[in-house]
Amino acid sequence: MTLRTAYRTGTAALLLVLIEAVAWATGIALWWSLERFVPAFRFARPWVLWGLLAGAVLVLLYLLDLWRRNRALRRFSEPLLLTSTLGGLSTTRSLLRFLTLRHAFSFAVLALAGPQLGTRVEEVKAQGVDVIVALDVSNSMLAQDLPPSRMEMARRALAQLVDRMKGDRLGIVVFAGEAYTQLPLTADRSAARLFLSNLGPELVPTQGTAIGAAIDLAREGFPEEAGGSRAIIVITDGENHEDDALGAAERAREAGILVHTIGMGTPQGGPIPELQRGRVAGYKKDREGRTVVSRLNEAMLEDIAAAGGGAYVRATVQGTGIDALVAELRGMDQTETGTYRFAGHEDQFQSFLAIAILLIFAGLLLGEGSGTRKRTIAT
Repeated sequence: MTLRTAYRTGTAALLLVLIEAVAWATGIALWWSLERFVPAFRFARPWVLWGLLAGAVLVLLYLLDLWRRNRALRRFSEPLLLTSTLGGLSTTRSLLRFLTLRHAFSFAVLALAGPQLGTRVEEVKAQGVDVIVALDVSNSMLAQDLPPSRMEMARRALAQLVDRMKGDRLGIVVFAGEAYTQLPLTADRSAARLFLSNLGPELVPTQGTAIGAAIDLAREGFPEEAGGSRAIIVITDGENHEDDALGAAERAREAGILVHTIGMGTPQGGPIPELQRGRVAGYKKDREGRTVVSRLNEAMLEDIAAAGGGAYVRATVQGTGIDALVAELRGMDQTETGTYRFAGHEDQFQSFLAIAILLIFAGLLLGEGSGTRKRTIAT
């Protein structure tokens, strides 16, 4: 039988690339499946998963080591002497040994990332405030004087508010020429996130800016028996053309509800885009053919906030102003907003760690020789 006196680095490299590709594809598919179909699964320390990239580095180092060893073996002038002393080399055994240790490393990283499964149910009592956001979705909110647009900045403000509300209840009212309840008061922040991407002028068929109607509808959205701290946040450019916004803010204040306002836009203003399939096809014009310029009405929004006992902030390119209003909300009395049940998470790292240990032992038991040694014949 012929014994090899060098490693087949080309074959090893090809096999490793194929195995790595299959392993990564399988891992990504499993991750996607868990994210979509097993929402109770998570990693306590997901940043540790970046360590999996070190596996590819290990593959490269292994191939370089094979090349280095082959170069060293070629220094022997007599292959027969090399065979009799080393007994032949097995690329297959060397490859299997490396793969067991390499994937032991991957399972160790997974264990360190802290896999958890939601199997424990806990009851917690939440405390916070009730907040209803009245969001202007009129065409003037498409103006781009506050880049990328007033509407996009308003979505960011609402998203930031959702992220910062813990233990609070949130509702959403959208308005243009009329006002509609988009989301009733709820503590489910994930439900609020579902509506963010769909907020736009198409939600309200009648155009205009009925701030007063929005404040009245938001006020009616709080349960009659609800006590504690309540607030309305109006996000708009302030171009009120429809009703008595100041009177609505005063009625809310009399009901024990504070009215805050966030101004979207600039005093200089900007034209109102007319969109077709998501692209700007032109700009809105008046009856005389002149381009309509929409401007932020800060005076109106300041008056509304004053009438409602709240605060006015203006969104800018540097920030949406939500942080200032969240600070105002945190200064209000916190009341119990309900008792909620959450799925606790149990650690599942033990299985991953066990597999890693077994692979390490298997790798250490595997040798790299062929297991066949020629006997040296003395002459």
